[in-house]
This record gives sequence, structure tokens and C-alpha cells, in this order.
Amino acid sequence: MAWTVPADWLDTVLALAQRSQQAVQAALHAVGWLPDVHGQPAWPWAQRLAAEVLAQEPQLARQATALLAYVLGLGVLALLALRWRWARWALAPALLLVATAAPWSALALLQAPAVPTSWHRSPTGFTVQSITQGAHIYQQQCVRCHGANGKGEGPDAARLPMWPPTLNGSLLWKRLEGELFWRVRHGMQGAAGAQTMPAFAHLTDEQIWQVLDYLQAHAAGQLLRDTGAWAQPVRMPQARVHCRNTGATSVRQLQGQRLRVVLGGTATALPPDDPRLVTVWAPALPVTDGGATDIAECTIEEPQALPVLAWVLGQTTDAGQDVPQAVQGAQLLTDRSGWLRARSAPGQGDWSEDDLVCRSSTPSSAAPGPAPAGPTADGLESLIRRMDSEPVRLRRGGYPHG
Repeated sequence: MAWTVPADWLDTVLALAQRSQQAVQAALHAVGWLPDVHGQPAWPWAQRLAAEVLAQEPQLARQATALLAYVLGLGVLALLALRWRWARWALAPALLLVATAAPWSALALLQAPAVPTSWHRSPTGFTVQSITQGAHIYQQQCVRCHGANGKGEGPDAARLPMWPPTLNGSLLWKRLEGELFWRVRHGMQGAAGAQTMPAFAHLTDEQIWQVLDYLQAHAAGQLLRDTGAWAQPVRMPQARVHCRNTGATSVRQLQGQRLRVVLGGTATALPPDDPRLVTVWAPALPVTDGGATDIAECTIEEPQALPVLAWVLGQTTDAGQDVPQAVQGAQLLTDRSGWLRARSAPGQGDWSEDDLVCRSSTPSSAAPGPAPAGPTADGLESLIRRMDSEPVRLRRGGYPHG
């Protein structure tokens, strides 16, 4: 049987590759050897380690693991040689073994083109405001080529040297955030040198990050609509909230608790409180009656949250338009880390494991425990146990992200 690299081991190697490169960049920036580019330290080289190749090519992952084992073994022997004479005699044969037997060709395959912003991270926080602003910018700057639905079928697409790619699949997750930023800021060219996407140098850095936020929310929704699942994880957008019990003022302050997000409807139709969840209400209109905000455990204070969540659910509602009836009364469930995991349709009864639409491809080895007896032994309890036993593992550009 062919040996395969365990998922946990591979994630560890990928995380080490990512953090080591970022540590080198941070150290060079700290001593003044690297400038800031677009507000963050620049990556100084034209290449970087291509962790995405490790995630996609099991054979290469095995070679890279073997190479790492060779190098680590040689390092250990070198340390022993400093203390014991016998290790010095073994060092030369070990060097010869590593030079001849180690799979050095893996190093050439583990390189990818890099840009100065390769390791940049979005500073927006994936907020309702940034996603909404990104939607407006997309309509003004991108829709003629990429189309209103993001499928690359805009009115100007046929006149371009290369047909625009669809933005609704996993493309946004297969690239590093900073490299997506660079492509929008500086444009793209084909193999023959012809420009395939213009540079949007007239946009501010913040506007480009906002567009990328919108594209992520929209792509997640289109994947859900087309496949019935969030094939790529998406977080609950950040927003201002009013909470009657905890005093929390933002979704971020609720992280660590499971959220049940109720879309639209009226405050009096909200489900009863549940100790396993925090109910967060996203009303269709601003709540002007201060007492109404205390009916829900937490109320989102940004009216644009509802259209944003509609996009995440695969609805193509434009900002400012009424949210479709299919969304009014729908519910979403997040895990303790803030990932959107499950949805229920308006009017649906009890939750079940079938409502889990963001599933982990690498479930935890710890199986969920037996369902407790009593009033909590329901579909929601089974769903929560399934969520807890299958934590989300997000990869961007091949690297694991939290």
C-alpha cells in the first residue's frame, strides 16, 4: 500500500512553510531592509515556496517530506559531531548519502512566482460595510467584463484577448490574498504579453480589498446555490450589534459562541432563546424602537447586513433592493470559530445534520459523543455535535489559515 502523508502532518508542514517565509520577511523589514508596499512589508524575491503544490500533489508531498527528513537527520548528526568523535566519522558518509539520495528535484517544483504583496493580508476584517462597498465598486468597475453574476460573461467580455474567468468557483481561495490584490492593482498579462485585465491603479488600496471581500461573499453564495454546499469556508461577516445580555457591540466579540443568525422577519417571530446558541437577528430595516432590540438576544444594527447575508446564501440581490422572500426568515448557524456552517429555509422546523452545508474534508479523529437524553436530544443537538467534531480547515493559496 502506498504511503500517504497524513492530513495533520501536511497541515503542519504547510503552516511551517508559510510562517517561516513570513518570519524572514518580518525580520528583514524590522532591520529596515524591506520597504512597505501598499501599506505592508514587501516580499523581496520573485519566487516563494509553493505550498499549494504540496496540497495538490501527494507524490511531491512525499518527496518533500523525505527531503525534510534527510536534512533534519543530517542536522542532528552535525550537532552530535560537535560533541562525539564517532559522529564526525559518520558525517562524511551521511553528506554523501544526502547528496545522492535526497529528492532535490522537489525543490524546483516547490517554487511559485511571487509578487511584492504575496504575503499581504486583508485589513478590512470582512465587514458588512466593506462587502457592501465592494459590491458598489464591482458594479462600477468590473461588471462589464465579469458580468453581474461573476461568470465572466459581461457585455465587454467577448472583445477581450482572453475570456474572463468565472469568479464563482474556488479561484479566490486558490490564490493568496496578497496576490489577488496585486492582480487587481497592476493588471494581468497573457503568455504572449497581451493585457488580459487592465490595472485598476485609480482605486485605493482599501477599495481593492473591499472588492475582494464582496467577491468572496458572492462566490460563496454562488457555490452554495450551484452545489448545495459552501465548498470553501466563509466567515460570518463582522457587524455592529446590540446584545441585551452580554453588552457585546460587534459580531467579533461573540466569537467563541455558536450563533443562530435569523434573517429578516419581525422581532416577535424570533425563536426562543436556547442556551446552546446566541440568537442574532438581522432585521430588514433599522430598528428605531429601542425596546425592540431587546427582544432578540443580539440585533445587528446595520441594515445592509441582510443583503450581504443574502449574497452569501446565493441570492443576487443588489444593494438597496428588497431582499427576496426566499431569504426572509431563513436562519444560519456558525460554529465557535465564526465559520458559517449550516442553513435552514424559512418556515423549516427542527434542525438536522442535513442542514450542515459547510463540511470539513478532514474530520477530527475524535468522534462525537453520544447524544444526551432529555429535551436537548433533538436535531439541533446532533447538528452541533457534528459541527464540533468536524472543525473547519481553511486553506488560502494552499496554506492553512485560521
